[in-house]
Amino acid sequence: MEVRVDERSGAQTFMVHKRLSIVAPGKSGDQPLYTDASRKTTFIANGEIYNHAELREKYGIVSENKSDCQVIGHLYEQHGPGFVSELDGMFAFVIEDRENDVIVAARDHMGKIPMYMANGKDGSVWFSSEMKTLHDDPGVASYEIFPPGHVYVKKGDEPATIERWFNPQWIAEESYVPTTPADLPALRECVVDAVTKRLMADVPYAVLLSGGLDSSLITSIAVRQRKLAKNTYGADEPVHSFSIGIKGAPDLVAARKVAEQLGTIHHEVHFTPEEALDALPDVIWHLETFEQVRASVPMYLLSRHIKSLGFKMVLSGEGADELFGGYLYFHKAPNPTEFHAECRRKTMRLHQWDVLRANKSTMSWGIEVRTPLLSQQVIDMAMNMRPEDKMIDVNKKDADGHPFLEKYILRKAFDTPEDPYLPQEVLWRQKEQFSDGVGYDWVDGLAAHAELEVSDEMFAKRAERFPLHPPTTKEYYLLRSIFEEHFVTGFENGDCAYATCPFGKSIACSTPEAVSWDPEWEKSVGDISGRAVKNVHVAADKFDVKKEKANETVAASLVGVQRRGVTVKPRARKGVVQQRVRGHVRFAGLRAAPISRVLLL
Repeated sequence: MEVRVDERSGAQTFMVHKRLSIVAPGKSGDQPLYTDASRKTTFIANGEIYNHAELREKYGIVSENKSDCQVIGHLYEQHGPGFVSELDGMFAFVIEDRENDVIVAARDHMGKIPMYMANGKDGSVWFSSEMKTLHDDPGVASYEIFPPGHVYVKKGDEPATIERWFNPQWIAEESYVPTTPADLPALRECVVDAVTKRLMADVPYAVLLSGGLDSSLITSIAVRQRKLAKNTYGADEPVHSFSIGIKGAPDLVAARKVAEQLGTIHHEVHFTPEEALDALPDVIWHLETFEQVRASVPMYLLSRHIKSLGFKMVLSGEGADELFGGYLYFHKAPNPTEFHAECRRKTMRLHQWDVLRANKSTMSWGIEVRTPLLSQQVIDMAMNMRPEDKMIDVNKKDADGHPFLEKYILRKAFDTPEDPYLPQEVLWRQKEQFSDGVGYDWVDGLAAHAELEVSDEMFAKRAERFPLHPPTTKEYYLLRSIFEEHFVTGFENGDCAYATCPFGKSIACSTPEAVSWDPEWEKSVGDISGRAVKNVHVAADKFDVKKEKANETVAASLVGVQRRGVTVKPRARKGVVQQRVRGHVRFAGLRAAPISRVLLL
């Protein structure tokens, strides 16, 4: 931590940073960072700048500090706040320009790196990587999510501004529908380049391999490109891959097959529904939301194992389902225009969903996750591709006999029989959501556990317990109860915690808007499992989502639990949630004006 006192005004600046060193480990990369010995430009940052070497050369940046984040301060001095668009990476940072009395803060295009901002009761402004540094501080008046793709500027006593720096046409114009045909070779090259860039590391790293299309492609490309990547650790060593699931889970079988073909050193981690349930309070504490819990728990358990083996960074496949319409509910998209609109909605909200889950589940154990499919370059190509090429029609086949499945374009781009990236059965495997793929018994076991924890009497009074968007299932009653104990109940700013969370009915991870695609979905209570899409998912007949009755909402059926005989023990310490330590706070930034300034990242 660094503390500075302005001799003229008496204002104090606090900069706090906990580093996870991936690039240029060692003392020189410790933060705060400075552009020179005068420390007039001081900054803290979280994330990775993949094009830092190119930026050093392009702008003549000379610094003994080889940290990729070092370029941030120098670019600011040369170009002012507008430099942010030059960065290719994932980041959240705060700069204090001490000479000109300016504060600049920014977040990457998709919000891959978490960032919150708060207003202090004394007129201060705070920035932090985690909500838990703000929610119980008596000096904070309110807090909120710092929006992805935005930059904040505060000059002296002038009003602060916050503007979007990442503003492509597909974001800026809601009515925009692209007309550019899919270019398969260009898409393949773009994805390969994105993965290669993200192999930049000076520490051991691995890949998360679920056996699904996206993670399998990332793994395949990593194996091929490791020797060609710039500044990568262990270029001549085999890639390590990790998968997790309940024994016999679909993902484990598929991941094993991919790993065998690619020659990775594969690690298979097993868990039980009981172990997953025991982790619920910890996972929600680290997630800082009650959404994405089903997928976060296995990712959290897997990250613990990965960390124990000494790895500090992993590659993961998030993003393709949003960009290419990969979720099974996209089968019901009524037309190309609505298909694109839903891709846009899903992609713009990723910072509250899969991106949040991927970052916080891994970082809870001090592991950095990188998501190549959400590079600016891949996003720009995918979101400017005509939606007609993404539409799903399993009754129609291409010249090679492949059906137009979900993410057909991505599959076809990597369907190179002369030099195959993946086995055909994996490349053309139906989409399986991570929370389902690790084993249906986990999802169904969570529902069974909620039945034990939440009585019918409690659920009947849910509107009194949760007046803001009452939960539609006992599962969400339970998850929100844990979330409230962590961040809402007894805290002055509990309403702020809820404001950071998304609400609304979902079918198979759809947005609330897409529920209108099917009248039966609108009548149901909703469920995020892919099995909720009838006549599409191969196991949909074993999963039942009950209808929503007038003035009454019912819980999802436990058909799957009952048929497979899953038993779940109630938690030994029912209703007790312990306060968790603030283990991996990465950056926090607070500027408390007029008498103090604090920047925490």
